[in-house]
Amino acid sequence: MDPFSLTSSEPAILTVSQISHSIRNLLEGEFRFVRVSGEISNLSRPYSGHSYFTLKDEGAQLRAVLFKGQQRFLAKDIGDGQQVVCHGRISVYEPRGDYQLIVDTIDFHGAGLLQLQFEELKKRLAAEGLFDEERKEAIPPFPRRITLITSPSGAAVHDFLKIWRNRGWGAAIQIFPVRVQGAGAAEEIAKAIARINRIKPTSTGLRPDIIVLCRGGGSLEDLWAFNEECVGRAIAGSTLPIVTAIGHEVDFTIADFCADLRAPTPTGAAEQIIPDNARVQRQILFCKRQLATLLLQKINDYSRQVYQNRRLLGDLRMTLSHFTLRIDHNTSRLTHSLERLLQEQTLRLERTLSRLQHQSPATRVAIQTERLKHATEKLYQQIQDLLKQKNAAFSAQAALLDTVSPLATLARGYAIVRRKKSGKKQEEIITGSGQVHPGEQIEIVLHDGRLECEINRVVAP
Repeated sequence: MDPFSLTSSEPAILTVSQISHSIRNLLEGEFRFVRVSGEISNLSRPYSGHSYFTLKDEGAQLRAVLFKGQQRFLAKDIGDGQQVVCHGRISVYEPRGDYQLIVDTIDFHGAGLLQLQFEELKKRLAAEGLFDEERKEAIPPFPRRITLITSPSGAAVHDFLKIWRNRGWGAAIQIFPVRVQGAGAAEEIAKAIARINRIKPTSTGLRPDIIVLCRGGGSLEDLWAFNEECVGRAIAGSTLPIVTAIGHEVDFTIADFCADLRAPTPTGAAEQIIPDNARVQRQILFCKRQLATLLLQKINDYSRQVYQNRRLLGDLRMTLSHFTLRIDHNTSRLTHSLERLLQEQTLRLERTLSRLQHQSPATRVAIQTERLKHATEKLYQQIQDLLKQKNAAFSAQAALLDTVSPLATLARGYAIVRRKKSGKKQEEIITGSGQVHPGEQIEIVLHDGRLECEINRVVAP
């Protein structure tokens, strides 16, 4: 009995595998070949080399897979934010019960709307100088107060606070709660930055040393609040240094480009701006010991120098007489050496001038220049001849390949007739009417597509 029959007295009990298999047959039968337009997002390439991504528009999403073997037929590599038309078929991945589009080819229609908006705003703000390194504030190495602008319920703030507790640094942490996703989130973030900057340095000591803008990972749409122009301008206009820790390491937003420091993750931000208290204490202790050792060494060195100088300066008159004799002796030696050196250089110069008179460098340069010119012209001509030979050989091979191409034969209106494949048997090419019988199924392969036919009558030659 058919488990899906409407005349059954009671519904049949199906296993998960049976219902998944039936759904797969229905989808693959209904959507044998489709063309779907949308924007690529969440692209991933695991070790297998296949490309998995989501094809989306304003109202829905569709999982898609492009197998490794098909990627070599693409005009260019795919990426997030591209607007494309995918050609393929709908199927069901039964182990997970997910339906997906198995892509054969892709037509590229340019970047998605959000990606285009991102690139346009990035280019405009960069031209205004908001990304310049000269306007960025230095990050204090030992902050006393840090303000987090984030969602208090998100995982990002917990990751940041975990590093803060582990490092034991005495900096005070203040959380300024805002929405980090959805309508109005960008305005909240910009107002929070402006409000914190309005805190006076002398007002109860609540003005932070650093502002950290953090959020966990997500898609381009999830992180879009940090790509709004108002957020970028608020960061660029801040008098307090701002550190961004948005998404994962591969995520870049307009806020990251405007910030004074961009951290790959909230955890990475905490590790970069919060000193490790134990490590700092060890460094201070090491510096104290090193300073004490250096001071003691300097004192000992100066003591030895004083003792030696006292011994040398016992009788200044004898010392001065000794130095006077040494000066006279060295003056005499220097005068003699200079005279001898001058004579040697004069003789060497005369010999050099004599050799230059017999050998003219200008003549040798002219000869070598002419040789170089001749060799250059000969090399250029040989290269031109070789290129002509290679182009002619390539054209001949291309013409030969086009002559014997089966696709060229099919394009002229010919077709290939073969028996439909049954089980594991190989397809049989039919060349005569005696190979088929009435009622038998055959397949006709055309230049563009194929036909499935049934033999009605066999006419002998």
